[in-house]
Amino acid sequence: MLLDLDRKEFKKYFPHLAKEIEEKTFSISIGGVRSELDVDPDELRNPDVISFLRRCSTEKEAEEIIDYMERRGEISKEYAERLRKQLHERGVRSFGPKKEPGYYDRLYRIQRGLE
Repeated sequence: MLLDLDRKEFKKYFPHLAKEIEEKTFSISIGGVRSELDVDPDELRNPDVISFLRRCSTEKEAEEIIDYMERRGEISKEYAERLRKQLHERGVRSFGPKKEPGYYDRLYRIQRGLE
């Protein structure tokens, strides 16, 4: 759904939101942006822990991934603790958008210019 509203109409329909935007009441800084197209080509062959966490739907699944990667020695204890802290404080989507089934196939096709 696309709305085509000028500033006046926006204020009329969404007065509280308009006020927040104008006053920057709830502004946050963005430390970085991930783009699916900015992926290291090696990720297609050798995904890292963040790639696996982005496939998770729940915190429990993410915890299991972190525990497994730590047990196998794929990540250090310190890194595992940082990931757990981020998971509990900011949630599973703080690692990036969910990688749905077909993500790697689509990424491969994009990188090869097939899409």
